Amino acid sequence: MVSQEFFKALNEVCEERGLEKAKILEAMEKGIVNAFKKETGTENAKVVFSEDKNELNLVQYFNVVEDNELDPEDPSKITLEEAKKYRKTARVGDYFEIKKTPKDFGRIAVNSTKQILNQELKRLEREKSYAFFSEHQDEMITGTVINVGEDYISFDLGYNVSASLPKTEIAREDAHQGARVKLYLYKVEMTPKGPKVFVSRSDKNLIKRLLENYIPEVKDGTIEILGIAREPGDRSKICVMTNDPDVDPLGACLGPKGKRIKDVIDALGGEKLDLYEYSDDPKQLVINSLKPAEVIGVIFDQKAKQAVAIVPEDQFSLAIGKKGQNVRLAVQSSGWKIDIKSVPQALEEGFDF
Repeated sequence: MVSQEFFKALNEVCEERGLEKAKILEAMEKGIVNAFKKETGTENAKVVFSEDKNELNLVQYFNVVEDNELDPEDPSKITLEEAKKYRKTARVGDYFEIKKTPKDFGRIAVNSTKQILNQELKRLEREKSYAFFSEHQDEMITGTVINVGEDYISFDLGYNVSASLPKTEIAREDAHQGARVKLYLYKVEMTPKGPKVFVSRSDKNLIKRLLENYIPEVKDGTIEILGIAREPGDRSKICVMTNDPDVDPLGACLGPKGKRIKDVIDALGGEKLDLYEYSDDPKQLVINSLKPAEVIGVIFDQKAKQAVAIVPEDQFSLAIGKKGQNVRLAVQSSGWKIDIKSVPQALEEGFDF
């Protein structure tokens, strides 16, 4: 059957939807053969697609056998007498194919094609979508706000996939239709309806991916992130280091006039970020982790990874932070258990610093 329009339409569909033509043709062949089987009761057939000739044909294949080898349940086996009706030179043992396109093959092909195309396009798109999001698992993606509910906000992630997050995870300025929001993709599951994608704005790995996105030295590994502690939407502390003596890790993260870190903060909806430099010296590490508070002495137990940080009395509240936030984030990001003492407290308790 000659059908230039068929191949033209097929090419357009594949191009528009980014699907592999071979997979669609494979699925269509199954559908057409099944349709032919329902019409004729015969299943020893295959579809031959010849795009250069714009041909679509149904071909039946046969094996010529002796009369006593005939199997009623295998339509591909025929006797020599029957084979000679198709090919006069046929012999026992021959295998041959014959175009067996029935008069109404066009109708069968069209009806089957419509059905199979719809099914296959949905399946292939689900698979393509799942492959895309699986490749981006543990990465940062961008979602577009499509619905703002009372408690949840829904995002279009592309590939006909959406996801929702509690409204509390989204900054107020991003909670509107059309806003493009950075999200951390932490899990993908395949369901009968397609991939189910799980995203987060509160995961601390979102911070890491944003730093990689806006700071080349983090992305290429020149600067390493050794610890992240986060209270989403409010404040995070990030411990960074580099083995390159020519690179200032804090300066590189801040960028010219603070542009780089500002881009990260903006992507987080204004969440405050405290960056500090790692040190092999536990004393210096504790001092750095508690910034912006001033620390004048540290007494530490290396084995237990516990430290007492001593601060001027007027720095005590700053070191502790609002509701203990500063010291809490310092502990989580540094890996050290830190107790804060003011100078009067330290002297009263007999600490030698």
